[in-house]
Amino acid sequence: MGERMGDGRTAVERTSGRELVVTRVFDGPVRLVYDAWTKPELFQLWWAPKSSGVPMLSCEMDVRTGGGYRVVFGKDAANSMAFFGKYIEVVPLARLVWTNDEGDGGAVTTVTFEDKGGKTLLVLQELYPTQEALDESFIGMEDTTPEQFRQLDDLLASLGAKV
Repeated sequence: MGERMGDGRTAVERTSGRELVVTRVFDGPVRLVYDAWTKPELFQLWWAPKSSGVPMLSCEMDVRTGGGYRVVFGKDAANSMAFFGKYIEVVPLARLVWTNDEGDGGAVTTVTFEDKGGKTLLVLQELYPTQEALDESFIGMEDTTPEQFRQLDDLLASLGAKV
């Protein structure tokens, strides 16, 4: 496999027929990066790619092993799409693992956070049930994921200024 894409800072790579790995170093401490992934009021500020024009309408997160999440995107409630699942593993400031239960081809997502001298190495891995499910999901990720992570960079810069 080894199909790599990204924007120079965000590496998006298919590492096998069913696995996708995204790697990026963020200019912020693990605590801030982890908070941005686990606090709904922060997650809502960066997760929806602005270029899509589809805002996040709501975000509910019970970030603990066995807890769940539900994120809704759309122009309004009548034209919305929900993404939801369960947290399989939560290790504060180190690791999040969750399911994506909105469809048959949902991946299991693992995100790790590693301190790199005040910066954070983030590795996101998605393991899909089939190669077809990954093929379908991969389309567009090479553009949307780097955009999401640039938005997270902007949020971290603003949070860092407030600390």
